[in-house]
Amino acid sequence: MLVLLSACGNKAEHKPGQALANVNGEEITVLQLNDELSRSNAPATQQEAARKQALEALIDRQLLISEASKEKVDRDPRVVQAIDRARSVILAQAYMQKRIGTPAKPAPAEVEAYYSQNPQFFSQRKAFDMREIVLPTREVTDELKAVMDKTRSLDEVAAWLDAHKVKYQKAQLSRSGSELPPELSAKLMALAKGQLFIVREGERSMLVTIADIRSSPVELDVARPQIEQYLVAKKGKEAAEQEVKRLRASAKIAYINQPSPVADAGAPTSEIERGVAGLK
Repeated sequence: MLVLLSACGNKAEHKPGQALANVNGEEITVLQLNDELSRSNAPATQQEAARKQALEALIDRQLLISEASKEKVDRDPRVVQAIDRARSVILAQAYMQKRIGTPAKPAPAEVEAYYSQNPQFFSQRKAFDMREIVLPTREVTDELKAVMDKTRSLDEVAAWLDAHKVKYQKAQLSRSGSELPPELSAKLMALAKGQLFIVREGERSMLVTIADIRSSPVELDVARPQIEQYLVAKKGKEAAEQEVKRLRASAKIAYINQPSPVADAGAPTSEIERGVAGLK
């Protein structure tokens, strides 16, 4: 589908720029190659290899686009809809970039303040070693919950699942407090080692037990780049939200054949919040 998005406008009269290749009468230009390279983030030492690889990829893409056009794939309603959506997303992002630009890098004092105000992510960070069983959410029945309430052993839960022929996968993982949502990290800190709990993520769920909680502090100098990146992204998100709010305030929006949203209902629940709400 991504290949076909490039077909949007494949009837163009001319592609400006020096031609690098000709594929069945369609030119591939320096401008196209430079755009491709700008998205690859290849190191300077690998630029030449990346250039050759990108050119070959453009040739392959053009061959696929030509065949798609011959077979009228670009007229498929699903493809047309995908191209229209991609175009609208690109235009919206381009407008937002032009309107708000890139937020300024946070001052050292701002970074230090965030570090000191969030010790749970840095100076007092904890690491959680966890064992889990992953299974379909539909299999998390009241009977299974009752088994979990009676035991502190994930192995006993696995034995029960085996006996009832429920398919699952086992996993071991370690996550630091800075990698988890604050609400979830606080929940884990409040649980005793070995206690079982459930995290739901849509159609799959995890039966989890904490094997160990370890101290894993991070110094300011190590955390600084991560904090700077977070603060820049936060400022960008806030600026984008303000711009959308401004546009909504001056627009005439009518909901057709559906009830209007409740005023001040707040943002939709995020995937992270649903995960936290799924803790048993």
